[in-house]
Amino acid sequence: MDLRYELRRRLRHALAPALGACAVAYFGYHAIQGDRGLITYLRYSQYIETLRQELGKVSAEKQQLEHRVIMMRSTSLDPDLLEERARDVLGFIHPNERVIYLDQTEPAAPGPD
Repeated sequence: MDLRYELRRRLRHALAPALGACAVAYFGYHAIQGDRGLITYLRYSQYIETLRQELGKVSAEKQQLEHRVIMMRSTSLDPDLLEERARDVLGFIHPNERVIYLDQTEPAAPGPD
């Protein structure tokens, strides 16, 4: 009977630190691996950086297109740009030029990787 009492007393004193250690392990695991953990944070940070780079490329392309639109307005018409667009859209050429038609149905040759 004395042994049983001693075991209960020691288990009762060890129960609180054991539960505390389990809680720390649980929350520590979820702080690293959870939905809002450290690994997820790093993954999202990398994804955001990739999107920022893509945004920079798209913004540069947008600025180029806006510049071309400005050059096509009647207030500041660029003759070279107008000639380029007329040749492209209407198929105009100068008498001394040669035209080489490329078959657009064939896929382009793969470039170097």
